[in-house]
Amino acid sequence: MTIQNENFFKIIRAGINTTFQDLGRKNLYHIGIPFSGAMDNRNYLISNKLVNNNLDSPVLEFAYQGPLLKYYGDKIVISITGDVNFEIKKSSKTFIGNCYESYIIEDQDEINILSTKKSVYGYFSVGAQFDLEFYWGSCSTNTKAKIGSNDGNKLIDGQKIKLKKTNDDLSKKNLDYINSSIEKIRVLKGTNYDYFSEKGKKSFFEKEFLVSKLTDRMGMRLEGATIENIFDTNIKSEGLVKGVIQITSDGNPIIMLSDHGTIGGYPKIGVVISADYDKLVQLFPGSKIKFQEIELSDAETLFKMYEMETQKLISQI
Repeated sequence: MTIQNENFFKIIRAGINTTFQDLGRKNLYHIGIPFSGAMDNRNYLISNKLVNNNLDSPVLEFAYQGPLLKYYGDKIVISITGDVNFEIKKSSKTFIGNCYESYIIEDQDEINILSTKKSVYGYFSVGAQFDLEFYWGSCSTNTKAKIGSNDGNKLIDGQKIKLKKTNDDLSKKNLDYINSSIEKIRVLKGTNYDYFSEKGKKSFFEKEFLVSKLTDRMGMRLEGATIENIFDTNIKSEGLVKGVIQITSDGNPIIMLSDHGTIGGYPKIGVVISADYDKLVQLFPGSKIKFQEIELSDAETLFKMYEMETQKLISQI
C-alpha cells in the first residue's frame, strides 16, 4: 500500500549509537570499503521476518540505550529483537513490550527503547520501507568512514525518519527465542600465528580475557595476559577480515568487527569463526572471553549448522 500522507517517526531521544543497518557491502575490500552491516546477523534477520519485510530490509540498530520515537501516520507493525527493555505508549496507556513479538502502532504512539540487558546491540524493524539513500548497494552506516545513509552519521535528537511505503500485512507474529551466551569463542589460527612464542600461544588459548570499554562497531579491545611476540610487533600492512584478531604492540588482542579498517599492520594470531560472531559482538564490557582453537573443516561445519538453525528460527515465525 503506497501511503497517501506522510508517515514518519520523530526522534525524541536518539540513544547512544543508533544507525541504519542492513546486510552490508560485499566484495569491496579491494577499494578500502569495509563490510559494515548489522553486527548481530541473526537478530537482524529475525527482526525483519517479524514485520513481514524482505529479510534484507534496513532496520535501526542501537547499542546499550535505544531511541525514544514518536510515530505519526497510518497503522504499521513494528518489532524489537535482542535482549532489550522497551515500552510502548498508546494514548494515556504505557505497557512493557516483549522482544521477538510484533506490535501494531498508530498515529501519536511512542516507542521507548530503554536499554539492552546483558548484551550490546538490539534491532528495531518497521513493516515499511525507510526513505533512505543506498551506497554501494547498502544503506549501512559506517560512522568512522562517513559512509551510508544519514550522511554516514548516527541518528540525533529531533530528526525525522520518513517512510516511503507500508506493508499491507499487519498480522502480528512472535518467536519463542532466547539469546544464549557463549563460554568460549572458537578461532582459526591466523596468518601470523608463528610470530608468537610458545608461551604467547599458550596464554592466548589458556588465559581468560576481559572485554574492554574501548569497544565499538570497529573493534573489540581485550585486556588480560600479554601475548609475547618473537618476530615484530609491527609488520607490513596486510588485508584484514571481519573477526581477525590482531596483537597490538602492548601485547593485548583487538578483534576487528564489522566497521573495521581494511588493512592493518599488527600480527594476526587468529580469526573468530563466523558461527560465533553474533554472540561475540553481544559481549558487553567486563565480559570474560576464552579462545578455543578449531580446524577449518570444523568451522565450515559449524557455520552450516548456524545457517540451518537461523533458517529454522525464521521458518517458525
